[in-house]
Amino acid sequence: MEYIDVQWRHKNVNYPLRLVSELDDQRNEVRKLEFFPSGLVGFASTSGSAHGTELGEAPVPPLSQINNDPQFAGIAIDSAAFEALWSHYAANAT
Repeated sequence: MEYIDVQWRHKNVNYPLRLVSELDDQRNEVRKLEFFPSGLVGFASTSGSAHGTELGEAPVPPLSQINNDPQFAGIAIDSAAFEALWSHYAANAT
């Protein structure tokens, strides 16, 4: 598994500012958290979702490609960091 944390710089209050994803070996999303400007956090996994968040339908590009777009700033995170976020925002809601 791979874990990424991507900041999305924009001014549309309807879109998330941060996307945190767990990716499988083919770079498909397995679990995802979306953090919105309002403070709302949406999530999606194969077993459920909330607040309109959905798993992507195509593989996620490599971070180097994501970071070529100036509106995005992504980093790799470890599984412990992802699990801490998932436990806090989604685990009890699924």
